[in-house]
Amino acid sequence: MFYHALQIESQRCIGCSRCMKVCPTEAVRIHGGKAAIQEHRCIDCGKCYEVCPAEAITIKDDDFESFRQYKHSVALLPAVFMGQFPDEISVSQVYATLGELGFAHVMEVESAAMIFADAKNKYAFEHSDVRPLISSFCPAIVRLIQIKYPSLVENVMPIKVPLDLSAMYAIEELQSRGIPREEIGLFYITPCAAKIAAVKAPVGEEKSIIDGVINMNLLYNRVYKKIKELGKNHQYQVQSRQRLGADAILSTLTNGERRICLAKRSYAIDGIQNVMDFLDKLENDEVEGVEFLELRACDQSCAGALLSCDNRFLCGERMYARARKAAERERNGEMPRDREMEKYKDYLIDHSLVDEVQPRSMMVLDTDIGKALEKMEKIERLKVQLPQIDCGVCGAPTCEAFATDVVCDRAHLHSCVFYRIHLEQNGKMSLREGGANMKSIWGEDRIEKEIEL
Repeated sequence: MFYHALQIESQRCIGCSRCMKVCPTEAVRIHGGKAAIQEHRCIDCGKCYEVCPAEAITIKDDDFESFRQYKHSVALLPAVFMGQFPDEISVSQVYATLGELGFAHVMEVESAAMIFADAKNKYAFEHSDVRPLISSFCPAIVRLIQIKYPSLVENVMPIKVPLDLSAMYAIEELQSRGIPREEIGLFYITPCAAKIAAVKAPVGEEKSIIDGVINMNLLYNRVYKKIKELGKNHQYQVQSRQRLGADAILSTLTNGERRICLAKRSYAIDGIQNVMDFLDKLENDEVEGVEFLELRACDQSCAGALLSCDNRFLCGERMYARARKAAERERNGEMPRDREMEKYKDYLIDHSLVDEVQPRSMMVLDTDIGKALEKMEKIERLKVQLPQIDCGVCGAPTCEAFATDVVCDRAHLHSCVFYRIHLEQNGKMSLREGGANMKSIWGEDRIEKEIEL
């Protein structure tokens, strides 16, 4: 089973169905006036989280204080974390403040961005028969392909992402100093729910080496508050930190991977709907000659992730400004300190592969192939008989999704309001029965209350 970081708190849910309407994999249903997630369809992209007016959808992460149980706790930061802070707060201040909060070590995961690029280029050279190759960077996209585009799973590059490579480096480096593994705690500061799920249940691996995941929004507020409390005149104890190169800083934004890949023809596509539109064409053989795809679920990639604290365009602007400074330092002969990881490059690339991505279709109708085919035929027959209006009154997002639910005994045909009216007009169902059916989907209060003009 998939691990899911997104959860619905039923007591807060008002059954507005906005989450059901925006879910790209049709994972949400309404029953008893409350939204519920079909776990085999959910990819933790967070679209439901973004539109919920009642804040009923929450993200399950680890307790912030859990890092304190390790003597050598490592904060693994995404570069977009630095992009959240206003211009007057420096990267050095953020590093030092994380030390003040209790982290023994701080590391930006994009330190491994160039090694990740080398690993992908090596894989592309060794698998020239597979095209296009799809980056594994965005876990929501990997899950999307697993369940909605299973024919494309062999195109996903089974390579550890920069987070995992940086974590491996941190362990090797700290152990080389004589620090035992049990004293090292690796905590990823996550910008999104999908990366929580990827740590808790990694694709292609049994277990992640990351020990915990901390909400980026939460940590940002703690760091920002601490900096304000310390004041402008505070003397920070500067932590040793990586000075990322320009390419590494920008690798997490849209076009960040594409600009450093060796493919002759490649695309960088962000936004889950844009990605699905392109994958539809790819699956239908409408696109040819593409060698590499950088696909990201969020608009502006990780700058627009769920747990970003600031506007995605402002975050991107700050990251580009930081990249320009890094490029200027390189032109002046100052090598970025993320090159320190180079001594482990061969080791990291040799251990960068994971098991091949496996399909996990959301349309698993039955474990018996014969019965599954029968159900598929029933779904097709039922689908064409339904009104094809996709009104959502049945508690499912589309007529096709409703047909699947009916055939799989997750819904009753009477839940279709058009079919129910047909039965009532022909005396095959009473108004009371029809009302009870509506209550079972949308709850008592929506049916019983009087509405006055």
